[in-house]
Amino acid sequence: QVQLVESGGGLVQAGGSLRLSCAASGRTFRSYGMGWFRQAPGKEREVVAAISWSGSSTYYTASVKGRFTISRDNAKNTVYLQMNSLQPKDTAVYYCAAGRALSPMAVLTTKGLYDYWGQGTQVTVSS
Repeated sequence: QVQLVESGGGLVQAGGSLRLSCAASGRTFRSYGMGWFRQAPGKEREVVAAISWSGSSTYYTASVKGRFTISRDNAKNTVYLQMNSLQPKDTAVYYCAAGRALSPMAVLTTKGLYDYWGQGTQVTVSS
């Protein structure tokens, strides 16, 4: 069992930045691929970024490339999402997720591959 707790959400003006954190506890964190997803009202949950358990491989959805950065600190059992140049379209509840990965470089890009989810943190970007 893995427990995930997100933090760092809030209200920010367009062009601003936020850093989300996801603290994991339970089973060995470093053997899990991690991802950040978001869900806006009336829309499906979508992947934003993902990182392999080694940290060497990452994935970003097209709309956030160049603006968001995912990273992890296995010593602290924490994964981060640095979000810069935020836009109103980034407004959503952001979720952290963990999934078992067979390879240290595997990046999990679909939500069906994730086993554990956090409770979510609201990010609101005003125009």
